[in-house]
Amino acid sequence: MFDNLSDKLQRVFKNLRGEGKLSAENMEAALREIRVALLEADVHFRVVKQFIENIKEKAMGQEVLTALSPTQHVVKIVRDEMIKTLGSHQSKLRMANEPPTTILIVGLQGSGKTTTTGKLSRWLSKNGHSPLMVSVDVYRPAARQQLSVIARDIKLPIYEGAPEETKPIELARSALRESRQTGRDVLLVDTAGRLHIDDQLMQELRELKELLAPTEVLFVADAMTGQDAVKSADEFHKRLGITGIILTKMDGDARGGAALSIRNITGQPLKFVGVGEKFDALEPFHPDRVAQRILGMGDMLSLIEKVEESIDQKQAEEMQRKLIENEFTLEDFRDQLRQIRKLGPLESILGMMPNIGPIKNLKDVKVDENEITRVVAIIDSMTPRERDNHMLINGARRRRIAKGSGTTVQEVNNLLKQYSQARKMMKSLTGGGFLGKRLGKLKLPMLQ
Repeated sequence: MFDNLSDKLQRVFKNLRGEGKLSAENMEAALREIRVALLEADVHFRVVKQFIENIKEKAMGQEVLTALSPTQHVVKIVRDEMIKTLGSHQSKLRMANEPPTTILIVGLQGSGKTTTTGKLSRWLSKNGHSPLMVSVDVYRPAARQQLSVIARDIKLPIYEGAPEETKPIELARSALRESRQTGRDVLLVDTAGRLHIDDQLMQELRELKELLAPTEVLFVADAMTGQDAVKSADEFHKRLGITGIILTKMDGDARGGAALSIRNITGQPLKFVGVGEKFDALEPFHPDRVAQRILGMGDMLSLIEKVEESIDQKQAEEMQRKLIENEFTLEDFRDQLRQIRKLGPLESILGMMPNIGPIKNLKDVKVDENEITRVVAIIDSMTPRERDNHMLINGARRRRIAKGSGTTVQEVNNLLKQYSQARKMMKSLTGGGFLGKRLGKLKLPMLQ
């Protein structure tokens, strides 16, 4: 996400590096390029105008700090202003003083409300809550069944309603009663949507809001629709009163205009972003971390949190010991690949790395996820002795392994070559190289 904007802003900063000091001329040129970059990223024109005015005032209205180059000075100003535009600080979900906390999920049809309801329920469950879901969409065919399927997949409860409960208000009232009786501390209400905002939809949502007195009214929007998402969120807020926004499909949005505009236009915070199809692909929105990613500084805090959540610490420490003592086998190599897959799409992980030094442009690396599947299949086709000692694998064994894994001898040869190279590289990294010094505490698989 934000790839196009990030690339363009970094080109602006690169051009400034050749300047000895900030001047009106080179600053105006940089601001013009930043303005164009933001507009091409589909950021709302009012947001762009204010953004540029604020940067200009700060950049030209103070002395350049002696410890900073002009470029660093401008980067800091742009970063601070971008954080402010995105919302200054993380806006967490509010919880009711007396359970259950009720969260009303609203939005237009096709924005991803139902899937997001499941994702948010899973996130709440992983963070110490006991959620109950209910769908009050009685209009869209199989809408309630869709949420039921999601509930089964994530193994969390749903109130499906009695046959006679055919109205949204009836379902919501019964679900609220069910959550109280079963001790559920959060009730998530997936509402109906329309292709366009209409009075009938708004009246229904206002009635639900009056009945449930929700702690949060979260508007779900498709990030790839850009300013249409911003316009819809603003209209919902004016007519219903929302408390936060969830943007879906952020992983497919290279522009990021909606994320950069929505807080400023609606006055309401962006609380979560959907970054994939899987049910764990929902992340709290951190304005400071996103600003750093846009400016090529990476998002190491999110990467650390993802690693700590997904990777077994004891297993990672054992793997580090094996690397240092040169005991890292093909079986270990396979286990590391499996652990890496738990972190999510590899391109997303690489996008969190800073765009500096030896790992510069790492985010541009195209990763073939199927290659990992082939590698695991090849290693699975080896005998335990072969996995323990790759030197045993001669020509005849390579042909057998290739046949057993549905691959070619060349692919087996490539794997063994990559394994040997990875073994050397990982040992050098843990021995105090660039990544070893900075990421040693992460216990990252393949980096330890």
